[in-house]
This record gives sequence, structure tokens and C-alpha cells, in this order.
Amino acid sequence: MKHLATALGLAVTLPLAAVAECASVSAGGLTVTGAWSRATIGNERPAVFYVEIRNEGETADRLTGIDTPVAAMTMLHRTVVEEGVASMPHAEAVEIPACETVGLAPGSHHGMLMGLTAPLTEGESFPVTLQFERAGAVEIDTRVLSIRAQEAQCDAG
Repeated sequence: MKHLATALGLAVTLPLAAVAECASVSAGGLTVTGAWSRATIGNERPAVFYVEIRNEGETADRLTGIDTPVAAMTMLHRTVVEEGVASMPHAEAVEIPACETVGLAPGSHHGMLMGLTAPLTEGESFPVTLQFERAGAVEIDTRVLSIRAQEAQCDAG
């Protein structure tokens, strides 16, 4: 019975601990938080990068690129659906308006990580450097979630 109580206690607190692990980094008026990716099967196919960017400043900024040591090539993409067909064209930049929050998220803007150096494994993390036009380079720890994950699973606000 004692072991059951311990197991139940862990079952309740571990999800809370996972929520608390979400990284948050500030630069100028920007706050970057909740960076995540999905686990991959091998390293042959590209991976994704998602994050939330809050601009509390009075001046707009632009995310112009991302970089990470886990991929040979990175790009910003956006999801476009026309006549029921989805495509993911390259995005030169992502606008971050003043006093707004922009998310790189499934079905929207996102980062593509191509030429992975190794598979991304659930529970691990890796660094990503975001390059902003005004705020400069901002590095954030990126959590690898389940291959089926649809959101950061943390309080990004």
C-alpha cells in the first residue's frame, strides 16, 4: 500500500515537473518561451521547431532565422492551405509586432531542422539560437516531446 501511495504521488507531481521545465529567455522587449520539437524516427527526415515569442516592447521585431547544432540546415516555413491542399513554403522572416505574441506552432509558422546529426529522442533537449532583426541572437533550450505532441505542454505565459 505504501508503494501504491508513492507511485500515485509521483504520477501527480511528474506532469507538474514537466510543465515547470519550460525554458524562458528574454532579450530587449522579447520573451521567448516554451520551445519544443517532436521526437523523430531516425535522422533521415526533417524535424520541427516550435516556440512562443512575446513582444512587450513598443517596437516591432522580426525573427529572421534559427540555428542549432543538431541540424545541418535550418529554415523558417509557414503552412499554407489552398483549395484543401497544404504546403510549407519558406518564410524569409516572421513578424513580431509590438505588444503581441506570435507562436511558431503546428499549422502555422515553424522551424524546419534538416540533416539531423542524430535522431531527436523524447525527453532530451537541444539548443536553438533564434536570430532577431533588432534583439539579436537569443538561445533557448528546446525540449523534445512525443512524436504525437501538438503543443508545448507548459505554461508559456
